Amino acid sequence: MLRRFSISLDENLLEKFDKYLQIKKYTNRSEAIRDLIRDVFVKEEWETDKEVFGVITFIFDHHQPKIQEKITELQHDFNEHIVSATHVHIDHHNCLEVVIVSGRAKNIRELHEKIKALRGLKNANLIMSSTGTDLA
Repeated sequence: MLRRFSISLDENLLEKFDKYLQIKKYTNRSEAIRDLIRDVFVKEEWETDKEVFGVITFIFDHHQPKIQEKITELQHDFNEHIVSATHVHIDHHNCLEVVIVSGRAKNIRELHEKIKALRGLKNANLIMSSTGTDLA
């Protein structure tokens, strides 16, 4: 069930928000506000170590000695949190991995930090999400 409510905003803040809507291609303020509220609650789930979902993406030089072995070892160490992993060869030197993860936020962050710390890694990002069970 949808419920309406009104809010008051400073004119400058509203102008900035409307520009944000245009940049992000929102068709109305309500959907943008719903997304912003959902983002706050997803962040809260991660901060309170709830069961969450996420995606870890990273790019590395596969010529770096033993990096693939270390990545595989970490994935085996955290196998109960890994839903799926995809490996893509970008070019002669670089590979991209996309790892879908689930579990306690603390464990997912730990895996991300360990991957990020590997020598030869060029970039590692964690996209935080959740099932949104409480975020209808």
